[in-house]
Amino acid sequence: MSRGPAEGSGGPAGPLGGPGGAARLDLNLLVALDALLAEESVTAAADRLGLSGPAMSRTLGRIRQALGDPVLVRAGRHMVPTPRALALRPRVRQVLDDARGLFTAEAEADPATLARTFTLSGHDINILAFGAALLRRARDEAPGVTLRFLAEGPGGPAPLRDGAIDLEVGVIDRQEPEIRVGTLLQDRMVGVARAGHPLLTGTVTPRRYAAAGHLVDSRRGRLSGPVDEALAAYGLRRRVVGTVPTFAAALHVLAGTDAVGLAPERFGAPAVAALGLRTFEIPVELPPLAIAMAWHPRHDADSGHRWLRGLVRDAVGAHGTPGTPAGPTQ
Repeated sequence: MSRGPAEGSGGPAGPLGGPGGAARLDLNLLVALDALLAEESVTAAADRLGLSGPAMSRTLGRIRQALGDPVLVRAGRHMVPTPRALALRPRVRQVLDDARGLFTAEAEADPATLARTFTLSGHDINILAFGAALLRRARDEAPGVTLRFLAEGPGGPAPLRDGAIDLEVGVIDRQEPEIRVGTLLQDRMVGVARAGHPLLTGTVTPRRYAAAGHLVDSRRGRLSGPVDEALAAYGLRRRVVGTVPTFAAALHVLAGTDAVGLAPERFGAPAVAALGLRTFEIPVELPPLAIAMAWHPRHDADSGHRWLRGLVRDAVGAHGTPGTPAGPTQ
């Protein structure tokens, strides 16, 4: 137990801390006061805290000075608490329990009792692929949880750092030391066209593929990408007939035109099939897609956030064999 100002050092006594009040607060006095009120004995309180009798007596003196109350008074061979001490006893116990709770590991969250809103950001193809599964699981496991899906942002750690989003899901091809990233699934791109499209008759060669009209989904309206680099290796250049801001919009446009587009083979399959579209092998080599989730490390020990990450991992895993984790995932 730390020793405070000596008795009789002068100056007005503050609450449980001697001169200066809260600015000189000694929380060890709360521990001693709790023991004294529980044991109603200086000797027993000293034994409980591993102190000598004289040291406990000096501490009681400091407590009396701080509170302006005797706290314990002699009644025959025993000591009894004063009315002020009796009133303080439950409050002292509560303060100490709260203080100890600050240094106790958080219990694993029970999803059934969670009442939180989690914000997820990602390309709309991810929401199309597993948004329904996430909502179903959340409804069944954590009815008090709300999942808020936001459109894919400009990227970078800022939204994760400032708490604007809890989890980013998608192709995370950047590296920031402060951000945790866990790979969820390896996917690849395939071509998409309406049923009966002329390109689907016969072999899809690089030249035939490049000659088709191409529709690009890009929130920034970009007209080129990895496909153009791959075609350039063959000395070919595709014609982009238009761009749309979302994958869902692209599929609807492809269903009614002779344009061709792209889709992740696994993630895009449900939406592609729902619109009666067809997929085909792209006749050039494209880099694989590593679908991942990213979060800020302040959520590492948050049991509610761990539940969210597990929820996403399970939902994405339903689309195939999960990829190898790239860093902490739990």
